[in-house]
Amino acid sequence: MTELLEKYYRQDLHAGGYVERKFSVPEHSFCLSGVALSGKTMLVKHYLLQQRKASYLYIDCSDIRLDTDRFNAQIRSFCNTHDIETVVLDNYRPELLRPAVSQLILIGRELTDTQDLAHYRLFPLDFEEFLAFERKYDESALNDFLQLGGFPVMHRTPSEERNLLLQRTFKTALGDIGFDLMQLAARLYTQKVSAFMLYERLKSERKISKDMLYRHYEKLIAEGYLHAVAKFDHPRATKKLYLCDIALKNALVFQKHFGRLFENMVLAELVKHRTQIFYEEQIDFYLPESGRVILCMPFGTKEILFKKIEQAEAFIVTHGVKKVEVITMSSESSLHHPFVEAEMIPFAQWALSDEG
Repeated sequence: MTELLEKYYRQDLHAGGYVERKFSVPEHSFCLSGVALSGKTMLVKHYLLQQRKASYLYIDCSDIRLDTDRFNAQIRSFCNTHDIETVVLDNYRPELLRPAVSQLILIGRELTDTQDLAHYRLFPLDFEEFLAFERKYDESALNDFLQLGGFPVMHRTPSEERNLLLQRTFKTALGDIGFDLMQLAARLYTQKVSAFMLYERLKSERKISKDMLYRHYEKLIAEGYLHAVAKFDHPRATKKLYLCDIALKNALVFQKHFGRLFENMVLAELVKHRTQIFYEEQIDFYLPESGRVILCMPFGTKEILFKKIEQAEAFIVTHGVKKVEVITMSSESSLHHPFVEAEMIPFAQWALSDEG
């Protein structure tokens, strides 16, 4: 085990092509979670490469050569001997002993028994981060975002290999049941879907118990692979289901519905702001903290918008909604309505604003 630790200590890390993210690695110890391919490893490696090489130790805990008992017996003395200040345990497993160093960074899907450390979640790229990968920012950027989604690896993967890469990666990360659930969610995304409905669909395709499906479903929600949006003031109502990134829709199912894809793209942008999000009949998203209603209308007109506001008028008045934002592909306009301020905003403009 000492030989393996020495190998990790002396290895040269690579973060070629790294593009800055909004998340800055703090100097204290912390846990970093996030869905597969969100860029966790690359971000931390880039941070380490800014440090003195002899001061850190990066270990990928998925290495089959890493024996738990021998690792636990030697890691602390190894760090002391080499005066290591920062240890990164990627794909961390809770049975591994955590060394006492100045900075400990744990990366993984499930980070249990780590309540003593600050915990951060890295999401796939939002639109602003995505633009850093683009050679130039013009009207084609949004189309590229719709095609590639928010996984950084998509930018350095040949187009014919992208969907297969996502399929392989997520099947390995989620296991058979989790992957089957994601495929089913990719067919039903943006719809009102309960765990029981998923069970009824999936049990005809594979042998599975209701309890097992519920556990896997809740795990996908907890880890951010799926987002379930509740109906406002109706916690028991069926929730609307969304994917963590729009690239998964194209990778997992061959199904065309641009309106639903656009709605999921808007939701993924909102999730990264960590604000409360609800839906209501005739309303895509309601954000009570800011008193905003958001409607997704990629190719909407002022006439369609006026009708939509009329349909939601009772909710708008009852809850004192301050503003209705209509997210479009390119249309931009204001609507004078007696009850609320309404504005049609292109997605690119909205996503780059403070409120997006």
